[in-house]
Amino acid sequence: MLKYLVFVFIASMSKVLAQTVDTVYLEKLLQSRPDLFQQVLNHPTKHEIQILYTQIDRDKDNIPHFKSFGYRLNPNWYFYPASTVKLPTAILALEKINDLQIAGLTRDTPLRIDSAFEKQTKVSIDTSAANGLPSIAQYVKKILLTSDNDAQNRLFEFIGRAELNAKLKKYGVKHSRIVNRLAIGDKGIWAKHTNPITFYVGDRIIYSQKAQFDSKEYPIQLENTVQGKGYMNDNEEIVNEPWSFEGLNAYALEDQQLILKKLLFPEAFKPKDRFNLHVDDYSLLYDYMSRYPFESDFPKYDTTEFWPTYSKLLFYGRDKKAALNPNIRIFNKYGDSYGYNIDNAYIVDFEHGVEFLLAVVVQSNENGIYNDGIYEYETVTYPFLKNMGQLIYQEELKRTKKLKPDLSKFDFNK
Repeated sequence: MLKYLVFVFIASMSKVLAQTVDTVYLEKLLQSRPDLFQQVLNHPTKHEIQILYTQIDRDKDNIPHFKSFGYRLNPNWYFYPASTVKLPTAILALEKINDLQIAGLTRDTPLRIDSAFEKQTKVSIDTSAANGLPSIAQYVKKILLTSDNDAQNRLFEFIGRAELNAKLKKYGVKHSRIVNRLAIGDKGIWAKHTNPITFYVGDRIIYSQKAQFDSKEYPIQLENTVQGKGYMNDNEEIVNEPWSFEGLNAYALEDQQLILKKLLFPEAFKPKDRFNLHVDDYSLLYDYMSRYPFESDFPKYDTTEFWPTYSKLLFYGRDKKAALNPNIRIFNKYGDSYGYNIDNAYIVDFEHGVEFLLAVVVQSNENGIYNDGIYEYETVTYPFLKNMGQLIYQEELKRTKKLKPDLSKFDFNK
């Protein structure tokens, strides 16, 4: 009898846990707008769609409570995460500075990066910085403003591959790994070696970190890592074989939103589950996540190359002609590569007290060829993301909340 009761309890708990993400609401909502979504919904597997929407309700102490809704979520179904891996890297780079607890070492301390292995490159200047010198803070800014690949790679080298993945696991990430640099063909043995780094002030060395080697492989049980019918090689020749993503970065949508929650709402988690960040670290991340490129002087951007909505796929769809809503700020990290568009966002309307989390992945690669640069971003994926963000926003405007949230900590335009 006792065994039976234990079985019933476990079964009932499993059922409760399985129901923590509603799987019905979003599908009905999408189907209610065939004018916006039918093209993609007709082929949801082909377009690799996954959506995670989370409502936020505050209690009397302004602590957020979450209710999530999913569409086709599957943490084992692989999609290429592209630049979305840069947000946890930025967070953990700032955390490492704090963990080291070295006098004089801050996120603004100038650094030099040397080379110690094949394909590694050196860094000693950064013309985008006010003082012309690279620093952790400057790399974080460039990641969040325009998704700079070199900035990501340098922070990857600073943290080290082993520490980066150990920290992901520590903070509850279950279906993800960050194992290689971006946009430089970093695979195999090259990805396992990271550069030596020196932090200095004038002629004085503050901290010196030796080159590191990480022997681990970080296997994950994944489906869909081999895709398409061909790819373009480095000689710009079409190879008629499927493209393989095996062994590359993986960052499941649920893990993406978990990291975003812990960053934005540390008060909703136990102290042991929070990042080791200072108040000004949080402010730096929040501020630059939500800024538009034209709002930055260091780095300074050409607005024809980096227009206001460049990094805001959800809600604006990267539309160059979009009119910015002055009451809305989007705290996000997007990714785009190999036909995939992903955006992991917290969208806030200060005037109406609206706030919600939305993470979406969608792909379009009609010719089935990878690495050829021919993808339907403008006609399929950007419009899908824009419409998805705006549809959820309109639903949120209708939603009644018992208590109006205090969103002042996210308002950097006060």
